[in-house]
Order: sequence, then structure tokens, then C-alpha cells
Amino acid sequence: MTRPVLYRNARLIDPASGLDQVGDLLTVGEEIAAMGPGIAAQDVPEGAEIVDATDLVLAPGLVDLRAQVGEPGLEHNETIQTASRSAAAGGITALAALPNTDPVIDDEAGLEFIARRAREVKLVKIFAYGSVTRETAGKEIAEIGLLAEAGAVGFTDGGPIADPALLRRALAYAGGFGQTIFQHPSEPRLAGGVMNAGELATRLGLAGIPGMAEVIMLERDLRLVEMTGGRYHAANISTAESVAVIRRAKQRGLKITCDTAPPYFALTEMDVGDYRTFFKLRPPLRGEMDRRAIIEGLADGTIDAIASDHQPHDQDSKRVPFAQAAFGAVGLETLLPLTLELVHKGALPLTRALAALTSIPASILGLKGLGRLAVGGKADLVLFDADRPWQVEAEKLASKSKNTCFDRRPVQGMVLRTIVDGRTVFNRA
Repeated sequence: MTRPVLYRNARLIDPASGLDQVGDLLTVGEEIAAMGPGIAAQDVPEGAEIVDATDLVLAPGLVDLRAQVGEPGLEHNETIQTASRSAAAGGITALAALPNTDPVIDDEAGLEFIARRAREVKLVKIFAYGSVTRETAGKEIAEIGLLAEAGAVGFTDGGPIADPALLRRALAYAGGFGQTIFQHPSEPRLAGGVMNAGELATRLGLAGIPGMAEVIMLERDLRLVEMTGGRYHAANISTAESVAVIRRAKQRGLKITCDTAPPYFALTEMDVGDYRTFFKLRPPLRGEMDRRAIIEGLADGTIDAIASDHQPHDQDSKRVPFAQAAFGAVGLETLLPLTLELVHKGALPLTRALAALTSIPASILGLKGLGRLAVGGKADLVLFDADRPWQVEAEKLASKSKNTCFDRRPVQGMVLRTIVDGRTVFNRA
């Protein structure tokens, strides 16, 4: 039986309800048993652990829209065990695993494998996407209906679906099951480079990926959404023009959502510097005006959520010439502190920042009851000090791979405890 825990005098923040007040919160078993200012002593079970949370924030555990968890087939980069430890250290209590594994998650057996391994590890909650196409080959639609029944939280190939006719069918088919297609908008025939197209790429002698590769596919996809009435989510938005396109589409009433990841509001193409492969991402880091537009899009709600976009790679994949290096970086443990940078700089209120990490991604994924604080609800929580400074050190990350693009970056905001179903799965001693 999980020991009851009383968190005293915390700043309780629940973006879903607008709650932001100092008070107490009691967990008993898997649930939040009581919450509010000054829980009376007689309401606290005998033997409960008492945690002094003065000057700390207690919020719903983070819900990560997108991460690679390594299994099956990519265990040399990450495993569900190491991804779960890394997520817990980052205050993440639930995450959605991408399906482009080996083998691809395109049938019920793949979904059950992820669910079983998550149950065995018993740290954070891991859900999985189903692939839109068989083997993510972009040619034949997978059994979306069966995968939805088996628990898929959405459908994506983990990369762009280039064929417009296939995407049209997928949007219509998935919409019939109330499911969302998660697209990575990037026109493949324009996106064959390795970093953002522009003066810096030319100077470095590297092939560029123009921002229009993202915008063109996004414009195309939104026309297909209009045609089908399907549910669509644009992942990893990185350009100012993409933000403008999505803003206009939302004003037209399209059923769309989108996200970005911390590199696109915390870094620019200039960070690539002298061929630094840990900054090789897909989409690539863009220019300063794009970075500012991403922040504006988060502030006005055009961009709904922030995902870790956790993509672990071993050293052999990154310590090679820039053009040959793998795309991607780890991001589970830096998701919260980098988002809090926007709060400390006055770009976002804390409640809005946490909404982009909790209730909104939970809603996008259809995970009812997650990403919120409610009496009788699941005790999935993160306790953090929003002001405590620290420095990211790659070698100290819990992820199996250490390919962070934020190594040695000073940040502010430290996770102290992560709770899943009332169990403490991470505690910074």
C-alpha cells in the first residue's frame, strides 16, 4: 500500500481549472484525497509522510507529447527503463512514444509490447502512437481502427507523410474513429539538407533546409483538413511563417493543434557554430526572427503545447562529420527548466507555461483525467522549485544517450519530486 503523503504550504497550480493558490495537498493510494488551504490534522491518515513544500510549486505531472523510447529495436540508444528514469527526473509522469521503432508499431502486438514493458518498469506512464502507414513506408494505411481500439493515442509516422492522397484517406479514416493524425510537416524533396538554409549554411558549406519546406507541406495539409474535416496536429513547428499559417487556420475554425520543442524557442542556427553535431535537429534550428515568432505563438495560444521531442542517439551517431551525423537530441530532463526560461524572461505566465506541458497535451492525446489536479483524480504530480538555478551536465542525465544540445547551459527551475499514482518515482535527495 502506498504511504499517504501530505504536501504542506505548496503553491498549487492547476492550469486546467485556473487554480493558483498556496495550500496543502494530500495523496492517499493512487488518488488526490484532499486539496486546498490548510487541510485539518484530523483529515490526515496516521503515518502519513509530511512534506514541507513552502516556496515550491506543486502541479500536475508533465505530459510529453512525443519521445523516442528506444524499444523495440533501438535499445543501444535508449530503453523504456532509461527513458522512464529520465522522464521521472524531468517531472514527466506520462509520455507518448513514437511508433517508428524496429519493428514499427503498426499492429496491436506493438502497442501491447510498449504497455507491458511500461508496466514492468513501473515508473512513468507510457502510451504509444500507432503508425499511419504500414512500416511507416508511406504507401499503405495501417489498421487505424484496430490500433485505436488497442489503445493508440494518435497516429503518426514520426516523419512527414508525403503522399497527399494517402494523407487525405488517413485523415478521413482516423476522423471516423475520433483519432488525430500527427504530422511532421516537411516537404521531403525540399528538405534534403542538414541545417537551416541561409548565409550560415552557405558559409559552412552545408546543404540547407529552407523554412518553406515546412510551410508548403503545412499549407497543403491544412487544405486536406478542410476537405476531410479530419483532426490534425502539426508537430515541431519551427518557423515564423508556420506560426502565421496556423494562426489563420485556427481563425477559420479548423480542428487543428500544434506543438514546438524547446530548441526552437531557446536556440538558433547560430548555435550550430563550428559544425557542432549535437545541434543537428529535424527540423533544423532556424533564425532569430523565427525563434521570436515561436515564443509569440506560445504566448497567444497559436502553438498549443511544448513537447520534449526526445531523440536519443549514441556517440557513434553524433561524433562524425556534421553532414553524416544523426538528427535529434535528448530532451526529457530539460523540458521543464527550458520552458521556465520563458517565464523568468516574462514571455509567458507560469500557468500558461504549465498548461502547454500538462492539461493541453493530455487533451490533445485524449488522456482523460491526466494533466490536472482534482480531488479524486490520479495523484500524478511534480514538485519543483521554479527559481532554483543549476547547470545542465550531459553526463549526469539519466537518459542512456547524452546527446543534449543544452550541455553546460545554466537554467533555473529544478524538479524535486515526481509522483505517479501516488508513488514517488523520483526524489532529489
